[in-house]
Amino acid sequence: MADPYPLSTVRDLLRLAVSRFNQAKLAFGHGTDNAYDEAVYLILHTLHLPLDTLEPFLDARLLPAEIEAVLEIIRRRVDERVPAAYLTQEAYMHGLRFHVDSRVIVPRSFIGELLHEGLEPWVGDGEEIGPVLELCTGSGCLAILAAHAWPGATIDAVDISADALEVARQNVDEYDLADRIRLYQGDLYAPLPDGARYDVILTNPPYVNEASMQQLPPEYQAEPHIALAGGDDGMDIVRRIIAGAKARLNPGGVLVVEIGNEYDNVEEAFGNLPLVWLPVSAGEQQVFLLTYEALPD
Repeated sequence: MADPYPLSTVRDLLRLAVSRFNQAKLAFGHGTDNAYDEAVYLILHTLHLPLDTLEPFLDARLLPAEIEAVLEIIRRRVDERVPAAYLTQEAYMHGLRFHVDSRVIVPRSFIGELLHEGLEPWVGDGEEIGPVLELCTGSGCLAILAAHAWPGATIDAVDISADALEVARQNVDEYDLADRIRLYQGDLYAPLPDGARYDVILTNPPYVNEASMQQLPPEYQAEPHIALAGGDDGMDIVRRIIAGAKARLNPGGVLVVEIGNEYDNVEEAFGNLPLVWLPVSAGEQQVFLLTYEALPD
């Protein structure tokens, strides 16, 4: 007997996906923050449709192979609990597309918002910015955004993970920026050329405290542990970044550090320093800045 309630349109599959995602109590935050937006993204991507155009296709009848492909992507998102970006192998930040896979965390950074404005007024005209350093580059997204924000800058980007740098290289090549972005494998400042100094140091380092690490939902546990875990108070890597920053900054330069939800731990660890908290869409407790003059020797 034929199924009296067949799945045949995009609308049908969208309803099913939202129901399944809500029923499974999925965690979001890797490009979307709710079941509906995530379902729309995954369905449009799977059907090779424009990601910003849903309405004209809602009642389009799909081929059996298309329906099967969408059902499979829904099943994987629910059963495997991996971020959607790993299923599609792409993520977007401020209009730019980046390749991602399980070798890197899914790009998400409030520093990207600040780069959209060129870090004004703390950083001068983009054509005047010289060398920039990005620590813990992962997929290379912030280095690429920095290259767009400051057309006159060269960027050195460092990560301890060789696997992550393979992804970063793919993204750098995709944007034809190999002549401006140099990738280094190693532990923070260690692989950089002797004497190299920078006008700006950017970093979105591992900062999640151990108690929070133990409570992460499966979607976040699917990301590389080394890219998230920051020790007992989340500040292990941040301490080392701050300690070494002055030796790598030019006078007048700035260090910009993203710390997510670790504001209290930052204040506990570095409250003696004149931290400047920068306003972003989530408030004024996610990203701080230290000037060259304010950094410890």
